[in-house]
Amino acid sequence: MFKIKSLFFLIFVFFFMNANAQKKQYKVACIGFYNLENLFDTIDSPNTHDEEFLPNGKKVWNTEKYYKKLSQMSEVISQIGDEYIKGGPHMLGVSEIENRSVLEDLVKMPKLKASNYGIVHYESPDERGVDVGLIYRKDYFKILHTSSHVLNFDFDKEDKTRAQLVVTGIYDKDTINIIVNHWPSRGGGEMQSRPKRNAAGDLSRHLVDSILNINKNAKIIVMGDLNDNPDNLSVVKHLRTNKNKNKLKDGELYNIFYKTYKKGVGTTAYRDAWSFFDMLFVSPGLISKDKSTYMFWKANIFRKKFLLDNTGRFEGYPKRTFSFDRFQNGYSDHFPTYMFLIKEK
Repeated sequence: MFKIKSLFFLIFVFFFMNANAQKKQYKVACIGFYNLENLFDTIDSPNTHDEEFLPNGKKVWNTEKYYKKLSQMSEVISQIGDEYIKGGPHMLGVSEIENRSVLEDLVKMPKLKASNYGIVHYESPDERGVDVGLIYRKDYFKILHTSSHVLNFDFDKEDKTRAQLVVTGIYDKDTINIIVNHWPSRGGGEMQSRPKRNAAGDLSRHLVDSILNINKNAKIIVMGDLNDNPDNLSVVKHLRTNKNKNKLKDGELYNIFYKTYKKGVGTTAYRDAWSFFDMLFVSPGLISKDKSTYMFWKANIFRKKFLLDNTGRFEGYPKRTFSFDRFQNGYSDHFPTYMFLIKEK
């Protein structure tokens, strides 16, 4: 009996030690996207329609409200990805920003200042004056190249919209390419405006292909508020995405949130219906079981309770800054989305 017990103990110890020896440790990178919902300053900008966001505009937008907005945005950003990293994402694409100066004010806020965020921004021709941008933690991500690409419509030369931003940099010896988007809205109706989002998908696809033509294994992340859902043609056909990461072919992008969306989850709500407009996609170069370099791990929606409206007709919606021109001191009408990359130590 003693010999049997001793043998069992030795077998247990062997398997316990062997299992622990096989445990691996990983480095984690966090990358996300956040529509900041009309982050405007209080200064009148020529050639743009920013009049409602002025002290004498209908929203009575003033310095006090502006800094409350900055405080709220910084509070959210500082917590994105905090289940694994602290201080905010290493790279965060943003949309609905008026100019570079609002980002400069944002990254100086107390909640973000220690994270040492840098900024990539170009002015877009958008009629409202809103742009996309990228903030990045300079201690982690080193910029190599940036460019801005204007979206023109052959069928509507008068319409001006947001440009698409491309940023290439080094994160812990890995070259990462990020494309930040804010595709045309559904104003005028989803069907009528669809060709504009299809054109935006074509431009994003062109930008992806231009990177893959140089390096077929390039690590590319496409992100943004696309004003379409993961199963719309602009995303599936024009951007060329696939919901199955194990069946990617010919440069297709992995449609990370497709299955989440099909469960009825969204990032923004309108008339009691959820939409999943805020998406992240990765190229095949970020899909592998080999984690000797950074690879996609998992993704999530940032929707902590403090972001939710808890009263009235919009209960359960994202708590936004304004509701019918009434200042709510909320956050945004969109939830942020984010993802983790991992690399074996």
